[in-house]
Amino acid sequence: MAIPAASRKRRDELVDLIEMARTNYYQHDKPTISDADYDAYFQELVALETAFPELVTGDSPTQSVGGEASGEFGEFEHPTRMWSLDNVFDEAELDAWFARVGNHNFLCELKIDGLAINAVYRNGELETLATRGSGAVGENVTASLEYLTCIPKRLKVAKGVEIPELLEVRGEVYFSLEEFDQINLEVTATGRTAFANPRNAAAGTLRQRIDNRIEAVAEAQKRATGKGDDSKQAASLAKHIEELDRAKSALARLGLIVHGIGIHDGLDISAQSHAYEILKSWGLPTSERVKVIKSAKEVKEYITYFGEHRHEIEHDIDGVVIKVDSLSEQAELGFTARAPRWATAYKYPPTVVRTRLLDIGVQVGRTGRITPRAQVEPVLVAGSTVSFATLHNGYEVERKGVLLGDMVFLRKAGDVIPEILGPVVELRDGSERQFKMPTKCPECGSKLAPEKEDDKDLRCLNTRSCPAQLRGRLEHLGSRSVLDIEGLGEKAARALLEDKVISDEGDLFRLTAQDLAKSDFFVKGTDRELAENAKLLLAQLEIAKTKPLWRFICALSIRHIGPPTAQALTRQFHSIDELATAKSAELANVEGIGVTIAASVAEWFTEDWHLEIIEKWRAAGVQLVEQVQASGPQPLAGLTVVVTGTLEDFTRDGAAEAITTRGGKASGSVSKNTDFVVVGPGAGSKEAKAMELGRPILDEVGFKILLDDGPAAALAHLGLS
Repeated sequence: MAIPAASRKRRDELVDLIEMARTNYYQHDKPTISDADYDAYFQELVALETAFPELVTGDSPTQSVGGEASGEFGEFEHPTRMWSLDNVFDEAELDAWFARVGNHNFLCELKIDGLAINAVYRNGELETLATRGSGAVGENVTASLEYLTCIPKRLKVAKGVEIPELLEVRGEVYFSLEEFDQINLEVTATGRTAFANPRNAAAGTLRQRIDNRIEAVAEAQKRATGKGDDSKQAASLAKHIEELDRAKSALARLGLIVHGIGIHDGLDISAQSHAYEILKSWGLPTSERVKVIKSAKEVKEYITYFGEHRHEIEHDIDGVVIKVDSLSEQAELGFTARAPRWATAYKYPPTVVRTRLLDIGVQVGRTGRITPRAQVEPVLVAGSTVSFATLHNGYEVERKGVLLGDMVFLRKAGDVIPEILGPVVELRDGSERQFKMPTKCPECGSKLAPEKEDDKDLRCLNTRSCPAQLRGRLEHLGSRSVLDIEGLGEKAARALLEDKVISDEGDLFRLTAQDLAKSDFFVKGTDRELAENAKLLLAQLEIAKTKPLWRFICALSIRHIGPPTAQALTRQFHSIDELATAKSAELANVEGIGVTIAASVAEWFTEDWHLEIIEKWRAAGVQLVEQVQASGPQPLAGLTVVVTGTLEDFTRDGAAEAITTRGGKASGSVSKNTDFVVVGPGAGSKEAKAMELGRPILDEVGFKILLDDGPAAALAHLGLS
């Protein structure tokens, strides 16, 4: 069959696009297209080559791993080839893969969005470290080994498993999301472009020429001790030392998860999961989320679970890798030109995409903070279409270097508002324009200014009357993590204020049916009968009046106060009056509070109109005293409990409340003073810290035993006395 000229042309275009993207991604760590665009181009090329096999050539991207080693590093030829993975994007494609490979035990693991590496051990000593590169040849980055803390330099001797003379270990180097954000702050502080994602940050960090930086410091030291302008030479030396220290620090913060094994002379391994057990016994970092599964149905359940909880994981993931577990069955299935047939990657919808920045407006928050809001060309990200994204403040707009009209990288993680990561500078054409922050509040016209000299945020100082701040405080007050008032959302808050049903949040708890009948939002029909939403709101307000004190402290919209800090305050101060009269020094002594939060709390209570709100609530019957159980069991008195991960029968706030009402302390961090750590799926680093410190770890069943029967019963559940 003759191949249409248009198909030949499109094939050539796709090859050029993919190869250019690979060069920018793998060699320069500066992607100019998103992962989603790359996947779409690649899948289009696969479809074309499937329809017209004559278009397939040996140098097609579909026949190679991608990621040629750059000329900046010495080449390293891998003892055995490192493969890429084929991808599937939906259940139909996954079912087609299952049909091709047949029935097996499958090993499922998370696909970390990091940099693939190959570590070679000889007689248990780490000899070389290299990137994947083309799969056959990678970049030798062994010079960085001295500063990496994520990989053991020598393997531990494990009982019953002899370390082979030559061993290849494959894994993924990554930055945790927390470290990624910190790295980007450090990068942009030095005038460089921010990394688009943690993978590029990890790659850029590992692939920096640390040896060149060391040599530069040595040369600067020589110049500094010679003749000439001492101050200039000293400044140069200081700069080189700072850059070297920054590079060393970044390397030390990299993480590693191993997920494969290459050459292993004399080692008898039966399955992929067996290999992971052995690697872990030697002290290599393996994932706690790996699971061997016996059916396609269970594989899909694993994929669904982590798709829903991916944003609770400490590092970025972009999918799930499914492998046939048995090594002998893997060998039977074999490989294509670029990937194993016995494995595939199920890709989740991308959380980082590329789109055009159309405009920047500003929003006013409940504390008066002015937040630039980016309007972008609508783009599908993480399963939903996004048209707006946050830029945090004017300083961030400047720091990230974004201009109106820029092509930008946009990230969305979980329920977090989408944010602009930075511009694709290489795609600018000169038509881009600078954004300037407004000088007046767009809602009330008040002058905008920093509240303090060193404050990077502009604020509307009309705190009491600004309509946007009033709406924001009402919405916050009704939110699930605060007073959990169903029926008090954005629309209801707007109606209450615009229809003058209330003047501020102080009037909320004395609302009556007659008050709500003034607003069209809360009535129905020509006779203006009270609507169901009005009845719901009134009932919910009555319930809210008796909620714990910490929730009302949150409801006051004191800056820096969220549920954990509010709970900490109620452990020390048992009424709103005690809190109002507390001195800053007393507040700062509360664990987890500190000087900044203490000052914010003390300052809030100096405003007369703030005190008026409290008095209105009190007059309406709100209980502003901590309701400590005067009788009945307090099984957790004196205990500190940390809850991490996702529990089926408790929200995070619900778990904390269950602990505190039984006399315990709900903490957010694990230390030697922690009595119990409760873990659910996605627990991450807190579970690891608990294991390191030897703290008792409970699952949800054990947590319920702890709540009902106390610490002795919980320890007995664990088999501990």
